Amino acid sequence: MSSQEGKAIVNEFKTQIFILGGFVTLFWVVEIVDLLFYSGGLDQYGILPRNIIGLRGILWSPFLHGNLPHLIANTAPFLMLGWLVMLQETSDFFWVTAITMLVAGSGVWLFGSPAFHIGASSLIFGYLGFLLFRGLFERNFSSIFLSLVVGFFYGGLIWGVLPGQPGISWEGHLFGLIGGVLAARFLAKRKHSTSHGNR
Repeated sequence: MSSQEGKAIVNEFKTQIFILGGFVTLFWVVEIVDLLFYSGGLDQYGILPRNIIGLRGILWSPFLHGNLPHLIANTAPFLMLGWLVMLQETSDFFWVTAITMLVAGSGVWLFGSPAFHIGASSLIFGYLGFLLFRGLFERNFSSIFLSLVVGFFYGGLIWGVLPGQPGISWEGHLFGLIGGVLAARFLAKRKHSTSHGNR
């Protein structure tokens, strides 16, 4: 590896840290402001199923959390899975995030229980779905290997898509996972068409 290549890798890693750190900082700032100044009132900007005003939550809900333990529980898996999404291409993170937000938000709005749905867990499950299925769709060694590794270490999270613990938006988990799978399919097709177009 040349020094120029090494420098490019370091710069890419710094960019990834900046992006993930920016998201997590935003999560924490929003939650602290919500607790200190609004007593949790910002949670009303989450997704409220089948209510027109609840559509705004498709954009805002991933940045809102019910309390600090909720936010703490989401921070580590968001950082780890988010970074793994970036591992091959940093731009994948933005595609997967956008597709997951749209699919998860729309699914929760259409089919969710009548309560405000908030939290970054829909994104976490989107990243999980993407990482688990990208190997199937891209069919290259690195993607398949990464899917297997993620399945081994994080596969147990999949049970979170089932109804269970009260107060947990399993619908957000389920539709987030679906969004991640769709993102994996979309990006695999996009990369395939790009590679063929460059020949």
